Amino acid sequence: MLGLPLSFAAPAALAALLALPALWYLLRVTPPRPRRIDFPPLRILADLLPERETPARTPPWLLALRLLAAACLILAVSGPVWNPRAGGTGDARTPLLLILDNGASAAHDWRERVRVATDEVEAAARAGRPVALLATAALPAGLEATGPGPALEHLRAVAPQPHLADRASHLPAVAAFLERAPGSAVVWIHDGVAGPDGDAFPAGLAEALARSGGSVTVLRAEHPPLLALAGPDASGGRLGVTVVRAEPNGRETGLVRALDAKGLPLAEAGFAFAAGAVTAAVGFDLPVEIRNGIARFEVAGERSAAAVVLADERGRRRRVGLVFGGTSDQAQPLLSPTYYLSRALIPFADVQEPRGGRGVSEAIGQMLDAQASVLVLADVGALDAATLERVAAFVEKGGLLLRFAGPRLAAGSDDLVPVRLRRGGRVLGGTLSWDSPRTLAPFSPESPFAGLAPPADIGVRRQILAEPDGDLARRTWASLQDGTPIVTAAKRGEGLVVLVHVTADTTWSNLPLSGLFVDMLRRTLALAGSAPPTAGGAPGAAPPVLAPRLTLDGFGSLKPPPATARAVPATFVDRATADHPPGFYGPLDGGLAVNALRPDDRLKTLGLAALTGARFGGLDQARTRDLRGAFFAAALALLTLDTLASLWLGGFLGLMAARLRRRPAAALWLVGLLALAAGPPPARAAEAGRPNGVEAALVTRIAFVVTGDAAVDEASRAGLAGLTQMLASRTALEPGDPVGVDPARDELAFYPLIYWPIVASRPLPGPLAIRRIDAFMKNGGTVIFDTRDAMTARSGGPQTPEGLYLQRMLSTLEVPELEPVPRDHVLTKAFYLVDTFPGRYANGQTWVETLPPAGEGTDRRPARAGDGVSPIVITGNDLASAWAMGRRGEALYPLVGGDPRQREMAFRGGVNLVMYALTGNYKADQVHVPALLERLGQ
Repeated sequence: MLGLPLSFAAPAALAALLALPALWYLLRVTPPRPRRIDFPPLRILADLLPERETPARTPPWLLALRLLAAACLILAVSGPVWNPRAGGTGDARTPLLLILDNGASAAHDWRERVRVATDEVEAAARAGRPVALLATAALPAGLEATGPGPALEHLRAVAPQPHLADRASHLPAVAAFLERAPGSAVVWIHDGVAGPDGDAFPAGLAEALARSGGSVTVLRAEHPPLLALAGPDASGGRLGVTVVRAEPNGRETGLVRALDAKGLPLAEAGFAFAAGAVTAAVGFDLPVEIRNGIARFEVAGERSAAAVVLADERGRRRRVGLVFGGTSDQAQPLLSPTYYLSRALIPFADVQEPRGGRGVSEAIGQMLDAQASVLVLADVGALDAATLERVAAFVEKGGLLLRFAGPRLAAGSDDLVPVRLRRGGRVLGGTLSWDSPRTLAPFSPESPFAGLAPPADIGVRRQILAEPDGDLARRTWASLQDGTPIVTAAKRGEGLVVLVHVTADTTWSNLPLSGLFVDMLRRTLALAGSAPPTAGGAPGAAPPVLAPRLTLDGFGSLKPPPATARAVPATFVDRATADHPPGFYGPLDGGLAVNALRPDDRLKTLGLAALTGARFGGLDQARTRDLRGAFFAAALALLTLDTLASLWLGGFLGLMAARLRRRPAAALWLVGLLALAAGPPPARAAEAGRPNGVEAALVTRIAFVVTGDAAVDEASRAGLAGLTQMLASRTALEPGDPVGVDPARDELAFYPLIYWPIVASRPLPGPLAIRRIDAFMKNGGTVIFDTRDAMTARSGGPQTPEGLYLQRMLSTLEVPELEPVPRDHVLTKAFYLVDTFPGRYANGQTWVETLPPAGEGTDRRPARAGDGVSPIVITGNDLASAWAMGRRGEALYPLVGGDPRQREMAFRGGVNLVMYALTGNYKADQVHVPALLERLGQ
């Protein structure tokens, strides 16, 4: 309208503006003056002036005021929208299909995507269109159009996923939907990054739209700042990752952090893209001890699962000790087996060899004293009893012993071999042999070497044979084409013994000259300190599976795995999927890391050339605003002014003022009523009805600290009110209404538990408030400090403003040592059996006072002295927002998380917190174990 970004939901209502001239005429018309008849007795009153004068006609300014109020009402009814979204194009009677990319590359601008998607759904609601929502990272399912209300609820539940979106898997559902609803409008909010399906989705969508006759609008950020990580790569002696992007996007430099399993930073390295480049390599040169402690790489400033790479045992650099059992003339450079081994191991291992001309036993002792995690024995025969015992102990404690055959091993015999060996060995292709050299057979799927392709030119001329028995097939990792084992392995205690049945040089085979030799050594060393994937497996059986332990969410934070996560095979090397989200799988030692991107993955720009005729736009457009409320408010204000003007013109205001002057008490009452109508200030609203004295001591109440932020204080009041209702309905406790307190002015001894939400924008509490809180905690009270920053806090990243605020506030208090809530803590079983304490967010950590260590001879940690209640609890999950309930019992704030039972678990954690503060550590006693086990059995 008039070139302005303005539209109307009900433009037909604007026709009422045509009635304004008629309204003008009606308002200005006055009734005819009455006929005047002189009445003599009333002549005496003719010279008296009237007390009130009423104009014969409506004043022009009052007439204009009324017309403006009528115009505002008409415009409000017409549903004006500033900067309106199209809500799709085409016939308004057809549905709107909203496609939202929510894969691993979506978190960096997720709020903007949700805002634009919300505007599109609201635009469809104004047009009366049904809406179908498709999140491309979700599992494929049928599409059904619903009302805009359910679509908005569905949209609020959508969150970024930690895996790349396979858009093509949704094409059948999209095609079926468009076939059922021809002419539908499609709005696609995407990130410009091609997924595993490449450009198949745009082509399939264009084909479906051509058949149905629909239209499509494509929206994306003009310059997405997405940076992702691919890796890790342990080749070349350095542990590195690759920073990738789909296209040059203006962010040319940055920082990659390496963190340990606790989220503490270990190293940082900068990167810089070359002009027009889309990849940048980042390497870390670190000591072996520090390098092996790295569990996570992340791009500083990026909050997405695609910008995180997890490292497992496969990326660890092993310290390898090489010992050769030959004579000094055989140990010459370029001739000895250790030369071939060191050349093959140096790119991914820290290789050490004995110094000086030492014997085999002394050399082995020197390598074990150097804390080698892998011991390689090349053609070492029988060992003396002391050395044999020491090597056996090394293997039993988790070491990896890798042995290569040779004449000395063929002539000797000891127990440090995985299978029983025949003396002498087997010669192939000699002058007295009928057999020709054999090559390797393809590796079986259960072998650690599965996936490697043996070259056809590898030949074995001699080998040590294994005695056949029932376990030989299970212990065989590689064999010749005739089935003769060439690599065998067996588990010994916590360690592993591996035997290669040929020499490490070219005497018996040309295997050490091939690239396959390097790959086989790399995979063997990756098993150091972990169970081999074939341990206990039967021939032809599938490899064991590893259950998820910790997984990443779409924002790159580690948390417990979702219910939909499935175990992966121990040989899994692919990128993450919806069934296998990125994270750590298997035990803490020797587990497997699954990442959103493979080391060789590269991001590509999504090709949209197939979508001919599509409308393209950006996410950075101005926000859509509904102006109905503003016009209704303006109309109400104008009508109020009209009423006051009418009273003034009629003389009523002067009469009221005169009466108030004669009656001052009435004036004071009127001023008081107006003040009450205005309501108390926001900072004091929570203080209304605060109990004191005897009343506060007779009723148990939960208190919250009034911060001065109206929104936060209202959320705290509503949250504690909801928790109070749950306590009254589920426990024997009947608490009173929650109370807002000011620590500097109010008595805190009446309250067993105080909830303190941290607002970084508010001033720090004064010294008096800090001293009173300190006294409250020392006298047995508990304070829950909620920073409400779980969504913005990053492990190993800079502290959030709320975290810095809390740190400064507690710097003068005697805060005890804290720890994350242990699994055996009384808090986890005070009323319900819980593992975590979620709130509006579920990825934050909850901290309590550290329990004393367990006594000798027992694994149970004793409870604290006194009542055993931690005086301080710190969380960032925004507990009050999850507890907040309205008058009808409805939830007031949406939750962030994929668990449908998150709000219920938040209430259970809140009940446990209150029960813990009221009852202490009595459930730490073992007498309650039978009752708890009985409840678990039910």
